[in-house]
Amino acid sequence: MDTQIILEVAQRTLAGTISFPDAVKSLLASGVEYYHVDYVLRRTTFYSAAGEVTVTPIDLEGLPPVATFLDAAALRANIPDSQKNDQKFRDFSFRAMTCGVHAYYAFLRGQRVTYLGRNGDQHVEWFPGARPVAP
Repeated sequence: MDTQIILEVAQRTLAGTISFPDAVKSLLASGVEYYHVDYVLRRTTFYSAAGEVTVTPIDLEGLPPVATFLDAAALRANIPDSQKNDQKFRDFSFRAMTCGVHAYYAFLRGQRVTYLGRNGDQHVEWFPGARPVAP
């Protein structure tokens, strides 16, 4: 994995200067297979297929506490703003936490994100244009 690219993407994500689609392209090119955003620990962990790991902090002020229950309908309404409308990560995170997301996994090669609630609830969202593939 190219740690320098990962750190740059993480910094640009926090600064709101890179879109989600562009971040995904850069991370894939750097060797990231998937990443985990943890709003409770305020960090993102990036993983390669070879088992390499890079961790970056989520240094954003004023984020709300994670809501008790996962509101999947509200979360689904939030997601397209990041996928298509260039919503900034801070705004997405604020809304996601208000919807009850405590963490999520973005599977880049699998083209989906699995959002996790505090009670074990989850919601899977496919990247635009991606479809489930039968095993």
